[in-house]
Amino acid sequence: MRKLNWILALVLMVPAVVLAAGKTELTWYGHSAFKLTTPSGKVLLIDPWITNPANKNGKEDLAKLDKADLVLITHGHFDHVGNSVEIAKKTGAKLVSTFDLGKALATYGGYPEKQMGFDTQGNFGGELNLLDGEVKITFIPAIHSSTVVAPEGSADKDIHDGGNPGGFVVSVKNGPTIYHTGDTDVFSDMALIAKFDKVDVMLACIGGHFTMGPKRAAEAVRLVHPGMVVPMHYGTFPVLDGTPEAFGTALKKEGAKARLRVMKIGETLTF
Repeated sequence: MRKLNWILALVLMVPAVVLAAGKTELTWYGHSAFKLTTPSGKVLLIDPWITNPANKNGKEDLAKLDKADLVLITHGHFDHVGNSVEIAKKTGAKLVSTFDLGKALATYGGYPEKQMGFDTQGNFGGELNLLDGEVKITFIPAIHSSTVVAPEGSADKDIHDGGNPGGFVVSVKNGPTIYHTGDTDVFSDMALIAKFDKVDVMLACIGGHFTMGPKRAAEAVRLVHPGMVVPMHYGTFPVLDGTPEAFGTALKKEGAKARLRVMKIGETLTF
């Protein structure tokens, strides 16, 4: 009888052990586009311009995306809205964005209105607990701009207000906490992020011209204190001429202690 009870207890423990052993995966598609897969297999896409010019396998990667639970969009510019509408229609993914951006994307940008609402819309400082509590998403401000245009081929040629731009801190249960800066300059209140969340991975724009370049991005890293920093939003267009090499040099000069991890397009990191 004791042996039977021991076996039963072991069997009951297996799901918890398997869940605890799950991994979080982070895939970069180039530019600012990432896929985050949680330990239970939930899929979050951030600024999913999968077919950006830097991703030579963009069309194939987009075709393979047959599952997405959430689409997170930092602001309304085309290079961040990207392929989100096509992905949403194919997968049923809900939109995570500010209310203003969500309204603009539904009204002018083609995102299915039924796939957004109070449960996945918020504003800066707000936190959402989603996917049965497996992820917490915090809305972070950014210094940039945000406009929305209608999909290509639409009769609407106007430029519409997309609310304020932002970024996200995504905390994964039994996984890492990831800060996606969106498009931004460095700002001193970035130091407050570390007051509330220990950032394991910072996805930092470094291209310059429209966002902070390597030197200013290094200062942003110093303020946030992440364990690792991954550069993004560089090299897609000629004007985005910030480089990981210049970023690495600037990190050393600033005394930022984060580990620099330069990802290749299509690469996946496992945590």
